[in-house]
Amino acid sequence: MNGNPDLRVKLGPLELKNPVMTASGTFGYGHEFEPFVDPELLGGIVLKGLSLKPMAGNPIPRIAETPGGMLNAIGLANIGIEEFIEKRLPRLKGLKTNVIVNIYGHSIDDYEELAKAFRGVEGVAALEVNISCPNVEMGGMIFGKDPAVSAKITEKVVKNTDKPVIVKLTPNVTDIRVLARAVEESGASVISLINTLAGMAIDIEHQRPKLANVSGGLSGPAIKPVALYQVWQAVNSVKIPVIGIGGIMDYRDALEFLIAGARAIQVGTANFVNPGATIEIIEGLKTYCLENGIDDINDIIGSLKKD
Repeated sequence: MNGNPDLRVKLGPLELKNPVMTASGTFGYGHEFEPFVDPELLGGIVLKGLSLKPMAGNPIPRIAETPGGMLNAIGLANIGIEEFIEKRLPRLKGLKTNVIVNIYGHSIDDYEELAKAFRGVEGVAALEVNISCPNVEMGGMIFGKDPAVSAKITEKVVKNTDKPVIVKLTPNVTDIRVLARAVEESGASVISLINTLAGMAIDIEHQRPKLANVSGGLSGPAIKPVALYQVWQAVNSVKIPVIGIGGIMDYRDALEFLIAGARAIQVGTANFVNPGATIEIIEGLKTYCLENGIDDINDIIGSLKKD
């Protein structure tokens, strides 16, 4: 055992210096966390979701704390791809880490146009495709709940981009394995999961929802057991790499996902509680490896014993 365990992992065509990434929507456009975190120490950063045009999002209040987590109904507010490419991306191009752009649309054509917009754009290592959005062409049904629609979106993005494609799956389905296989068969390089769980909270003093949107996405420690189980199911259903997301607050949580078979993890809600959480997780993984005589983090990945 040497004094410096190897934390490098591979996500299909992507090479990460360690398995710790940020989750979309919790790390801004990368530069907002610079006073707290050196992004070059991370395996990758996943930026706030982008749509074709700027979006204001939902009315306030749109965040509510819950036991063991938080609800958010931000409504995917963002600056749009034009301003991002012109004004934000130049600040990220020199970073020595994987900069991953999260994209979402409200029609299949939107996803196709977004994929085309990033073709040939330097400084973007991969696209993460958020399919947990309402499909305006199908009466507001969530894209990611339908395996056939999820597959079609994946196919369109893969066909129209020169970047590796990560598809982010919604947990609000009957069987995550069906979705995982559908996007794998349509050309996804990697899958990430889980996105937030649907939920709500009520202000009993005023008999009103705590979110103006009524419902929102639940994240944080409360969802970790669900996320861990769905990640384990996905890992055992597909051959492409899986990124684990959901309630990861420290290195112990990260290890659970790695042992279950995730090749990398994304940290989300923890960034709001502790802006330095990602760095602490990396250091915790190093210490764990040193204390347990592990030279290579890949020896931990998928090491779950079921007997």
